[in-house]
Amino acid sequence: MNKNLRKAVIAGNWKMNKTATQAAQLIDELIPAVKDAGCEVVICTPFTSLVTALEKTKGTNIHVGAENVHFEASGAYTGEISADMLVDLGVEYVITGHSERRQYFAETDETVNKRTLAALNAGLKVIVCVGENLTQREQGVTEELVRMQTKIALQGVTAEQMANLIIAYEPVWAIGTGRTATADQAQEVCAAIRKVLAELYGQAVADATTIQYGGSMNAKNCEELVSKPDVDGGLIGGAALKAGDFATIVAAASK
Repeated sequence: MNKNLRKAVIAGNWKMNKTATQAAQLIDELIPAVKDAGCEVVICTPFTSLVTALEKTKGTNIHVGAENVHFEASGAYTGEISADMLVDLGVEYVITGHSERRQYFAETDETVNKRTLAALNAGLKVIVCVGENLTQREQGVTEELVRMQTKIALQGVTAEQMANLIIAYEPVWAIGTGRTATADQAQEVCAAIRKVLAELYGQAVADATTIQYGGSMNAKNCEELVSKPDVDGGLIGGAALKAGDFATIVAAASK
């Protein structure tokens, strides 16, 4: 991390976990555990827990995000949620392009771009996910693939809007598998993403953009990962569901 240039952000992605009742219990544990954080703390909850999360975190340093958003403002899209709906609730952040959305729900680079633009235009802060699967890493195309995903996701995004955008590098082969990219592998790809941003927007915007690592970051490996110059925090999955583990990761990013 380089906190002189950009903000460190630890964001928990709860995925399809926790009822609203369970969410309230976890947030009650989180509030005292992260109250002295020296980084930005975000929890991205299921849609059904957003109201609870927003009520519980009022007056605290915890920011609330959603796990996805649709690209249309309204319409016949059963089961979807628009950016305006999230903004009206008081939600601040949203994740787009998570690999599980791409893998299980047929999201493409193009729809990720549309969702990202809709969220930014509505005033949300967006965490855009990019990353390769195991076959692609073994084929040696990680950098090319991540460059392509980043460029397509940012089509139409202005330099000014980049102030409200975070990129999360999440190697698909490391999500929920217990496998983690080494700190050097994470640094290498995050640096490559920053290079793309410099090409698109100039070095100042690239230096100011937060780039997270998201692939089984946990209480044991977080310190080494966030010690790397281009790893500005994490998008946390399983460890975000345990207050103690999440607090340990926040503490590592607070140094």
